[in-house]
Amino acid sequence: MTSLTSLITSLNEAIRPRGVRLSLTAAGLVIVGGCAAFGLGQPETAPQPLPTIDRPTPSRKAPARPDGSVLTDAQAQAALITQGDLGAPWTATRGAATWRDGLLKATTSAGDCQRLLDALYSDELLGGPARVAIGMDDADTDAQLRYQIGARRPADVDAALAWLKTMPDRCARFTATTQTGTEEDVKVSDASLPEVGDARQGLRVSISATTSDDQEDLLTLEVAVVRVGQDAFALTNGGLGDVPNDATQVAVQDGALRLADIRRQGRAQV
Repeated sequence: MTSLTSLITSLNEAIRPRGVRLSLTAAGLVIVGGCAAFGLGQPETAPQPLPTIDRPTPSRKAPARPDGSVLTDAQAQAALITQGDLGAPWTATRGAATWRDGLLKATTSAGDCQRLLDALYSDELLGGPARVAIGMDDADTDAQLRYQIGARRPADVDAALAWLKTMPDRCARFTATTQTGTEEDVKVSDASLPEVGDARQGLRVSISATTSDDQEDLLTLEVAVVRVGQDAFALTNGGLGDVPNDATQVAVQDGALRLADIRRQGRAQV
């Protein structure tokens, strides 16, 4: 601004008649410069909106259960097998079979084998009570099948499976004693299962005993535990004499497929 004033002064001295006009021009420049310096007289601009950031819509979370299952109680119930899966002569159970107390309720000194007897008697092969269960009887052979969906975390189920896998070696054959003092000869072996689910283990347990009146008893149990994702099911198919293996195979196959289907429906609804 000082340099501009000096220039105008020099011009005024050189050309006097135009002094007023030049002074006014200089004043105008000064005013304009001043307005520019203080931001006055400038055209107003419309405020620019701040940019927005799209936030992802939070997804609904599955109901939290201690066992990690995404199934509701109704879905767990729907995942059970039914009499229709097994067909005739299977019907709704009439209650616990007499051989459960008579032969399964026994004690042994053979280490880990007591745990197996206890799990078979209490029907807790998954290491805890069932979440939902169904029992069916074969009226022709008096066999009894019990199918349950557990309420256990996958890690707990895998631990139970790992333990069951050791039974054919650790408890291949041992003796036990019933509450009435009857001696039992117990044999445990592997049992093949359909290739379903994420992990599985099958056992075949036979218990033979001679009662005080020289009656020969033979109890056969087919056992299966299968994990399907976060959920798992277990079944026992037992009876005096032999038991229908086809019922075990169908129950495992259909049970795994139904549980997987119900799980997919559960994920689609969350």
